[in-house]
Amino acid sequence: MKTKMWLLISVFLLALSACGTDIKNRKTSIEIVDNNRHYWPILTGQELEVVFFIKNTGEFPLIIDEVITSCGCLHLSDKSTLGFVPRGETGVLRLNYDSKKNVGFVKHYITLYGNFETHDTKEAIFDINIVPDALYTKDYEELYFEEQRRAGNIKRMVDGQENNKGYYLDKS
Repeated sequence: MKTKMWLLISVFLLALSACGTDIKNRKTSIEIVDNNRHYWPILTGQELEVVFFIKNTGEFPLIIDEVITSCGCLHLSDKSTLGFVPRGETGVLRLNYDSKKNVGFVKHYITLYGNFETHDTKEAIFDINIVPDALYTKDYEELYFEEQRRAGNIKRMVDGQENNKGYYLDKS
């Protein structure tokens, strides 16, 4: 009876110690497939979907804690592809790039934070040429109003036009 009790306690303690290991402290190696890529030119205002495949080449699971982009024009389109990538598997980093705020040659860096062997961060890099309209280059306000018109002017219907907002007085 006592041997069964000791066996049960030792199995329980072994299972408890295995659950207590922190996976984030286990370092792994990765390969970013086709990193440092060059995209063909696009017109100002067009959007581009950028997809990086991240292969976990190490012995432990890959955990990506955070993704920081070099520009506000890059947005993660699907966070469910990030996070936990088992060993030997490939995760997908999917971003949407909006070219409205850029003209000419642009190079972007996507910094990944995770449990990497050599450094705390890894970078996915791409560049692209943004070609402006040949006849007239629109400024940011014109692009913004164009986008509002396409969205149906709902904000303008609710808030009113910029030149008809009235006035205010300082309180004395």
